[in-house]
Amino acid sequence: MALNPNHTFEDLGEIKCSIVEKNCSKERVDFLKKLLEHNKFTVIVVNSPAPKAAKPASKPVAVATEAEVIISETPPPTPPETFTVGVTDLTFSPTNAVFNRELLTVDGNVVTSNYWKQIEAAPKEDEWYWKK
Repeated sequence: MALNPNHTFEDLGEIKCSIVEKNCSKERVDFLKKLLEHNKFTVIVVNSPAPKAAKPASKPVAVATEAEVIISETPPPTPPETFTVGVTDLTFSPTNAVFNRELLTVDGNVVTSNYWKQIEAAPKEDEWYWKK
């Protein structure tokens, strides 16, 4: 186990990986994969397990109206497909990589935290994150 509880490891497929993010959308996976592969990391992506359904609370038995029966017969919405992203380099920590300015974009700029979070389209190197 890592000293930092945020730096987690898992077996993705049959490969031990340092976890970058869990429950990512397809667009987020594409962004992270492109960025990390540009920085020479081997990226592993697997489907995240479906969330566990909560057990319904026991309710007293009552007579249901016709509207309640129709509502209860509708199937629950399917959860969106999510993915877990990891890299095979077990020393990689996304937090350390971003704040130590170790990652570069495809354009050669240093990755900032807003760029990593996809808040801004291009990193602003001249603007330090603690001065915002």
